[in-house]
Amino acid sequence: MIFLLITMFAIVFMGLSFHRTHLLSALLCLEGMMLTIYIALSLWPSQLTLSPLTLPLIVLTMSACEAGLGLSLMIATARSHGNDNLKTLNLLQC
Repeated sequence: MIFLLITMFAIVFMGLSFHRTHLLSALLCLEGMMLTIYIALSLWPSQLTLSPLTLPLIVLTMSACEAGLGLSLMIATARSHGNDNLKTLNLLQC
């Protein structure tokens, strides 16, 4: 089970590092990484110091907030730049 979770995380991380053309694909890869961490935390409740449901719910809440913030940023960049290509965005300009 640990090998499967590490493999899932590595595949999503490789997708994030190799396919960074669009902001939406980067956000989907980040969401996949967060879901892998959520699955890992929900499968190991006996090794956590908190109650079995506390930490996975916190991670799931942060993942939902990250997804909402990422989608709102994607809409803002698509409206201002006309597309969501990461190569056309210059992060040093306001």
